[in-house]
Amino acid sequence: MPVFSLCRPSSASSTPLRGLTLLVGLLAAGCSGTKYIPEGAKLYTGGAVKVKSDAPVPNEAALTTELESVINPKPNASILGLRPKLYFWHLGQGKTRGLGHWLADKYGEKPVLLSQVDTQQVKKLMVNRLNNNGYFRPSVGSKVQVKGATATVDYTAFVGKPYLIKQVSFPEGDTLLTQAIRATQAGTLLKVGDPYNLQTFINERTRIDGVLKNQGYYYFSPDFLLFEVDSTLDNQANVYLKVKSSISRRAAKPYVLSRVSLNTDYSLSDTASAGRRPFIYQKYRYFPDEEVFKAKAITNATFLYPDSVYRRRRSDQTLSRLMSLGTFKFVDIRFRPDRSVADSAGYGHLISNVRMTQVPKKSLRAEVLLVSKSNGFVGPGFRVQFRNRSALRGAEQLLVNVTGSFENQTKAGANTIGLTSYELGADAQLVVPHLITPPFDIRLTNSDFQPRTTFGVGYRYVERLEAFQEDVFNLSYGYTWKTKLTNEQELRPIDLQYIRLGSVSDQFRALLDSNAFLNNSFRQQFILGSSYRYTYNQQVLEQRRNQIYFSGGVEVSGNLAYLASSLTGQTKQRNKDGSEAYAVLGQQFSQYTKVDLELRNYFRTSPNPTSGNKIATRLLIGSGLPYLNSTVLPYLKQYGIGGPNSVRAFPARGIGPGTYMPTTTRQEATNFYDQVGDLRLEANAEYRQDLFPYVKGALFVDAGNIWLVNEDPKRRGGQFSPSTFFNELAVGAGAGIRIDVQFFVIRFDVAVPVRYPDGRTSNVDGSARSSAPVFNIAIGYPY
Repeated sequence: MPVFSLCRPSSASSTPLRGLTLLVGLLAAGCSGTKYIPEGAKLYTGGAVKVKSDAPVPNEAALTTELESVINPKPNASILGLRPKLYFWHLGQGKTRGLGHWLADKYGEKPVLLSQVDTQQVKKLMVNRLNNNGYFRPSVGSKVQVKGATATVDYTAFVGKPYLIKQVSFPEGDTLLTQAIRATQAGTLLKVGDPYNLQTFINERTRIDGVLKNQGYYYFSPDFLLFEVDSTLDNQANVYLKVKSSISRRAAKPYVLSRVSLNTDYSLSDTASAGRRPFIYQKYRYFPDEEVFKAKAITNATFLYPDSVYRRRRSDQTLSRLMSLGTFKFVDIRFRPDRSVADSAGYGHLISNVRMTQVPKKSLRAEVLLVSKSNGFVGPGFRVQFRNRSALRGAEQLLVNVTGSFENQTKAGANTIGLTSYELGADAQLVVPHLITPPFDIRLTNSDFQPRTTFGVGYRYVERLEAFQEDVFNLSYGYTWKTKLTNEQELRPIDLQYIRLGSVSDQFRALLDSNAFLNNSFRQQFILGSSYRYTYNQQVLEQRRNQIYFSGGVEVSGNLAYLASSLTGQTKQRNKDGSEAYAVLGQQFSQYTKVDLELRNYFRTSPNPTSGNKIATRLLIGSGLPYLNSTVLPYLKQYGIGGPNSVRAFPARGIGPGTYMPTTTRQEATNFYDQVGDLRLEANAEYRQDLFPYVKGALFVDAGNIWLVNEDPKRRGGQFSPSTFFNELAVGAGAGIRIDVQFFVIRFDVAVPVRYPDGRTSNVDGSARSSAPVFNIAIGYPY
């Protein structure tokens, strides 16, 4: 049979009606898959479950779903009654190579026949599930339904009233173990009046074991607990929790850590520090010495204390904290009985050995980069990084970076000045693995993650050909900490930036002189800032089908300086435009408050956790308000929109503010600097689909714009208005291909404008608005 004869008639019909009838017949017999089953057999197409009872069935839908989950085998996949996988399987029958064999192996599926269904086994599994849910002594029947060449098996479960828990009794006795178990009763999962459910009993054993593990019962196990259920009552059950009589002595008693050893230089050839004398620090046995790590740095991240009760929570916390220092590639904790210490008051004793394998203390790394910025500048770059993982012998990370780049703004208009940029910079960061908050000692003992204090300093030289040269200085001091895996907070009390505008071309000087807004943006570049950011990220929970990401931050600048200047009677400096402002060290400073919010949602359309098929959405809201000492935000703090990580149908900084669009040669020459604003609203939606190994596709829609807080006569239509802003959103749509090799992603997107901010379909001169596609090449996903 020809490969593609399935979906078309083999010969022309004498009438359209006969041709249509033949086509429908071929589709029904061929695409449905029934023509490929052996003679006399029936194609199994699945089964259904119905629950019958004389009494109401609580959570009947959930119970039915659970019973359906045990039905086997699973029928062949079908789409609207068609089973194309059976057709592909048929193409490969009797073949060991060729296209047919490849299609069968890749996309085919062998027919599932009625003869393969073991109804007795399925009914046994259903009875077991019903018992687990408190429906004791049920019965399950089955009936085969035949329709043509196909068959289904329908199951009916007959149940009575579910058994409810009448009483829960915890073990009696005065041993330490029974007393500890009884003390957990307040948090029990077994509630009087709830239906009997086996999974709840399993969860209860696990819960009790977790509590005991944090009270010293190192050798205890959930298997040592059993439940006796008296179900002789009328649909009621008495539950008795007991400890198995076969429990070992060591599992029945709590343990104290008599000794804790910390080995910061462990290797596989290490023989438990034999022959080396430990350094004793706060009762810890510390190996080998303090040449690389001070003992205090390691004990600050250790929550296993000598002479304290063993707690699994503290053991897990110690592992997490030590690994998050970034100085060890391997950490493990071993416990063994301490037979040299006699039991006391029913307690045993453990020796704890914490073994750490170091990452090399110093490293030097050089990288060649492709720089891609949100403002549309792209080009080659380099970075050389030196890292010292214990710069002050306290696990402090010292990072020194030297960077350089050559960039070009490829998306701007041909008349734009300053398209080519050179950058060269150096910066250093010292990351201290604890919070430096004198006079307080804050350790965040309930967190699994190591808090950090970061000091940063840097310098960057920037030159934009035919425009300007500037020097950028920054100095920062702040904290980062996490209370949960999904939560992170960052506080920067000091975040200083100073940009000094150096040599300026005649053309750019003329631009500044003719544009008071832009002149103010470049003049007020002394930023005395502080900031706070909170991030909630469910992407670290890889098994979740729906993941949420939220980041919210607030940044303030100049408030304390303005207050100090006004209280001390400082004199304001007068500017060319008539405005006045205070200065610090002869330089005017910016004063503003800036709030940024970002919300993303990732919904995986496939239940498979490894699937990349998902719907990704993002909402960005930003607002910057200059006041008192400033009339505009500093230029580097203003918002731009458009480009490969924003509204992709428009070039970087090619939208807004508001309905403003460059129309003259002068405006086109300055659009890169003019098309920025104080407010931002952007929304994106993207469907991502796995295509081939390492290749993914995407369809997307982007919308957004920026606006000004204060009116600018040079940019008419740029001021924000609550009544019109929604109609001023630019909209674009497109498709893309991503080359994703896990650690590196290259993205190719093509997008077309759907709507311009002013809503017009033609330019001012009457010509049609461009609908030509915009191509974007970028590194990484847009969000």
